[in-house]
Amino acid sequence: MSTCAALSAGEPLAGTAGRTDAFLLLEVRGAWERDALDGLDERPLAAIRAWLDATPRSKALLIRRPDRLGDELAAFVVRADALTARRFRLAAYDDLAGLDLSGGGEPVDRPLALVCGHGRRDACCARLGRPLYDALRDKLDPESLWLSSHVGGHRFAPNLLWLPAGLLFGRVEPGQAAELVDELRASRLPIECLRGRTTWPPEAQAAEIAIRASGAHEVELVSVERGRIRLATPTGEVEVTVEIETGQALPRSCGAEPESADRYVVTTIA
Repeated sequence: MSTCAALSAGEPLAGTAGRTDAFLLLEVRGAWERDALDGLDERPLAAIRAWLDATPRSKALLIRRPDRLGDELAAFVVRADALTARRFRLAAYDDLAGLDLSGGGEPVDRPLALVCGHGRRDACCARLGRPLYDALRDKLDPESLWLSSHVGGHRFAPNLLWLPAGLLFGRVEPGQAAELVDELRASRLPIECLRGRTTWPPEAQAAEIAIRASGAHEVELVSVERGRIRLATPTGEVEVTVEIETGQALPRSCGAEPESADRYVVTTIA
């Protein structure tokens, strides 16, 4: 049987990054449940749910590194909408309940690269994610690189989430990993595997990728209104019209029934 990633090979990536402004990352070693948070005890789970309830457009992810040992556990609060990340050091998961997740922690001065490797959620994430993680180990500081639970979009595996910028990439082959990281470190944004910015609506994600494909290297979002996206570029503002089409019915994860997903098609650039 074909995997969801193989069946989705021709599906466009642009506009497929789920909207998320803030991320809570918690280091949990060992295997994760299919619904990752289900494996947590009551107190840390309650703290995470309280943060999610208080933080619009937020997501909680579990993270781990296979070779990481020691008693200290890591947690991060990342604000992609403000380009900030803060780290918390835990002696036990229950410590999460006593933290000021809205303003505490230590500033993080390096990017965080999360490779989805959530095998119990989808086989493609484990089978394709781990080789990408291994390919990045020599390129990134150990404190920057983590495996993560489900980031969204199994069928686009392997997925790489680059924080705090909120850039989500899909179908990143291990052989592309080093060049991709070099480009991001040089403040350049490769678009070949870019699904979009998590802080932008899907129509704006597709519009940015189209504008960058035309040669613009700096793009800022001005407005989104009824499929018309205004973007600022070094040569002035550009209006992009994006239409939503119904895509081919495909399984969104391995073993799931096929269902259609929206496609974001750029029709005009003016």
